[in-house]
Amino acid sequence: MSRQVSRSRLSIAAAAAVLLAMPGLAEAHILTGEAGGFLHGFEHPLSGLDHLLAMFCVGLWGAQMGGRSVWSLPIAFPLIMVAGGMMGIAGVPLPGVESGIALSIVVLGAAIALVWRPPELLALSVIGVFAIFHGYAHGAELPNATDPADYAIGFVVATGLIHLAGIAVGLGFQRLREGNLSRALGGLIGIGGLYFLIA
Repeated sequence: MSRQVSRSRLSIAAAAAVLLAMPGLAEAHILTGEAGGFLHGFEHPLSGLDHLLAMFCVGLWGAQMGGRSVWSLPIAFPLIMVAGGMMGIAGVPLPGVESGIALSIVVLGAAIALVWRPPELLALSVIGVFAIFHGYAHGAELPNATDPADYAIGFVVATGLIHLAGIAVGLGFQRLREGNLSRALGGLIGIGGLYFLIA
């Protein structure tokens, strides 16, 4: 039992370290004023709480679902997000982007709070739709004179790290209070999503 608790604490500490390090990296980029496409892309998912919460939820939900979903959801999300990013860069019209991003927080938070474990294909479809909206927002805000490929790699890497933080917290919380901490966290995030939805 003590060994399980220590592993849970280690997972949570690792996730916290990743989340705390990310804003520092973004701030360092801003202070140095480097114009590299990778750094611009890496910074973007960290600059908005709506992106951060949704991407964290993807990892947390995958960990809660278990099995292949632990990795299939966090791998699929950034890959599909690239397609959305290309749409944004190309200027393809996509209505309701901000609402779609906010709704992703509500739906993913609710899925975690309600311990919804749909078939893997359905879960992938859900996150895939939301990944398009998040990717589109990243692509539409591509800075001038930034290489699109480097920018895309940057936001995919940052997204992957946020997913890993969600997975670490989810796996850690599974061993504490029978997963109720994950449910509570999902509920709080979902409520936060309502704020973004009506703001």
